[in-house]
Amino acid sequence: MRRTERLFGIIQALRTARRPVAGHELAAQFEVSLRTLYRDMAELLAQRVPVRGEAGTGYVIDSEYDMPPLMLTVDELEAAALGAAWVAQRGDDALARGARNLVAKLSAAVPDHLRTAIIEPAIAPLAFRKHVLDGAEVSIIRTAIRDRRKIGVSYVDVEGRATERILWPIIIGYQDDIRIVAAHCELRDAFRHFRTDRMKRVERLDARIPEPFARLRGRWEIQQLRRRDCT
Repeated sequence: MRRTERLFGIIQALRTARRPVAGHELAAQFEVSLRTLYRDMAELLAQRVPVRGEAGTGYVIDSEYDMPPLMLTVDELEAAALGAAWVAQRGDDALARGARNLVAKLSAAVPDHLRTAIIEPAIAPLAFRKHVLDGAEVSIIRTAIRDRRKIGVSYVDVEGRATERILWPIIIGYQDDIRIVAAHCELRDAFRHFRTDRMKRVERLDARIPEPFARLRGRWEIQQLRRRDCT
């Protein structure tokens, strides 16, 4: 790894850490000696990066600090291009459009020697299953999740039975061919999973989800873990 990439990597490691990071941990992560790590930290300070060492604990970085935009490595660009290509194939119209716009903006912003990682990527998603069309506008669900709002849904189950439901949407899971909404269902008073291709109508409601979202999602995640343990 080149030194420039390592310096950006150190900044990113400190920005995402939830606690001070010891010098020997950083040295091990970037596969350098502790002496080299100390020289790297001195270089960051010389470049006015707000890093400081806490005696006996490790290094921290000012929470207000942010790196200059688009200082990305080839691996990071390829990861972004792969993710955007996958979303463009499988996302709803608005999300797919956003993915294509992201690639266009990256292509226009990165240096010339990195542009091929975006416009001629070495990796790409492959689809072996036919894409199942959504029965309703999935972007409405995404907006409701962000705004912590309930949604009204007309849903048809696998046996063709139609029901009207009010859901507290939690997350949309994307698989190769279908999308699944995890939600608390008021009709069943329980967590349920709903395929978007079986939703014939989706309406964002004004009513807010009455439970703190972090707690709601936490309860759902615990249920999923218990189900996995039982299988």
